Amino acid sequence: MSSSPLQLESLYSFEKTRPQVRWLTQPMGNGVVKEFTFAEAMGEARRLATYFESLGLPPKSNIALFSKNTAWWLITDIAIWMSGHVTVPLYPTLTPDTIGQILDHSGSRLIVIGKLDGFAAMEPGIPASLPRVLTPLAPSTRGEAWDAIMKANAPMQASPTRPADDLATIIYTSGTTGVPKGVMHTFGTMCASRGFMDQLRVTTEDRMLSYLPLSHVFERTIVETGTFCVGYQVFFAESLETFVKDLQRARPTLFVSVPRLWLKFQAGVLDKMPPKKLNRLLSIPILSGIVKRKILTGLGLDQVRFAGSGSAPIPGPVIDWYRRLGLELLEGYGMSENFSYSHMTRPGQVKVGTVGAPQPGVQHRIGDGGEILVKSPCNTIGYYKQPELTKDLFTDDGFVKTGDQGEIDVSGNLRITGRVKELFKTSKGKYVAPAPIENRLLTHPDLEQAMVAGANQGQPFALAVLSLKGKNRLTAGDGRAQLEAELKAHVDDINAKLDSHEQLETLVVVSDEWTTENGLLTPTMKLKRSAIEKKYGGSVEGWYRAKAAVIWA
Repeated sequence: MSSSPLQLESLYSFEKTRPQVRWLTQPMGNGVVKEFTFAEAMGEARRLATYFESLGLPPKSNIALFSKNTAWWLITDIAIWMSGHVTVPLYPTLTPDTIGQILDHSGSRLIVIGKLDGFAAMEPGIPASLPRVLTPLAPSTRGEAWDAIMKANAPMQASPTRPADDLATIIYTSGTTGVPKGVMHTFGTMCASRGFMDQLRVTTEDRMLSYLPLSHVFERTIVETGTFCVGYQVFFAESLETFVKDLQRARPTLFVSVPRLWLKFQAGVLDKMPPKKLNRLLSIPILSGIVKRKILTGLGLDQVRFAGSGSAPIPGPVIDWYRRLGLELLEGYGMSENFSYSHMTRPGQVKVGTVGAPQPGVQHRIGDGGEILVKSPCNTIGYYKQPELTKDLFTDDGFVKTGDQGEIDVSGNLRITGRVKELFKTSKGKYVAPAPIENRLLTHPDLEQAMVAGANQGQPFALAVLSLKGKNRLTAGDGRAQLEAELKAHVDDINAKLDSHEQLETLVVVSDEWTTENGLLTPTMKLKRSAIEKKYGGSVEGWYRAKAAVIWA
């Protein structure tokens, strides 16, 4: 991995050498878009930095940043760093209790509030005594308005830098369970992720759409640190309803998402063009190229030269489907504790079922119980105010204990087989790893989400949520009967390839979707297993008594 400049130094360079180049594109609603050049964005960051300095906060104070992704998220982060402080991002969908926990534990001296949905329900988590700054697009609430701050403060004239070992951010993460932990990253551990840019030969001419939460480490790595170090253009998504339009506006050359969105894109295409018809058209040389371009253009992905997937395993058939369209999906693996800089499949070297080889500078091995151990230049310096948890995170020789189970093949590719803590034991005393079974379930185009459970039961069972295509089939004639027969056959086929103690007793199709808003997914779209099990726990015994291959709940 090549050495990389620190974020602030790069930004000062772009401010001088590319002042009038368009950098950030922010939708404002009703079709209005605001463009920022480097000079304009850095000008606002400098004014905000002056304001932060005027508050007389102790050096290296923690400042909370509570907002969905916007241009002002990045501008605020820059200003916090320029004024010598530390950014504490909050997910934009947290409960009041969790907001209160993070603000209290971090000792944040100030909170910057930006674009949010449902703020009234979350606001009780913010102490009344905590000073507030409101960015454009923030909800109507009390606080220092952005425009007033811009008018009242001159741009900071100095261009302060921060040492590599200075604390830059505390990213609170609870994973799928537990009280949030504050993962500490320095400017050095954040910048080491420049290895991504080197691997993919990212340049100033690239474009990205920012929509995965910037409060999470992955978007912070790929979008923020990437554009701070390289200077490519970043577009922001306005809403879920406008997402495809946002994509079409950005025409990204780099696009990274989670398996759920790749499945949604696929389902949307197959809903308009049945698989048999699509396969036939793709097999005709003259039409194949036209069909591929039409589909990718419709999705806004026709300019993509690198497409990635992360956060959870993506079914192999989905990777194959996109490859037929001319889009090679690369898989990545990482965690908050190593700033997502760990493993990645390489263009032209994708081995389906693995997350690729270690990134440059990364070492890996398999520890006790099959646990994946990783030593990365981006490894966290520890958990904020939690020395015992920090000690438990690392091996004696500095490898992070990931909590994931895996295998390393002869080529050095890593295959993730499950979570150490996700293993559950049936009443027969046998352990079951749910993730591989869930991955097989999701190869069916009518299923969008799946979770395998069954602790202390005779056999495991699966919960599933239908895709849009599957839901549409339910309303069409005898669609439900046909779909049930197909799902039964799908489960039978999966069971035939599993050990006897892993075979599914039943597949339960639930009617409600699992989302971050209802607390059943983490902000990075991982299953909150304990929350899902609690939601449906009262029905489990009845499902087993029904002894049906497929149950509609």
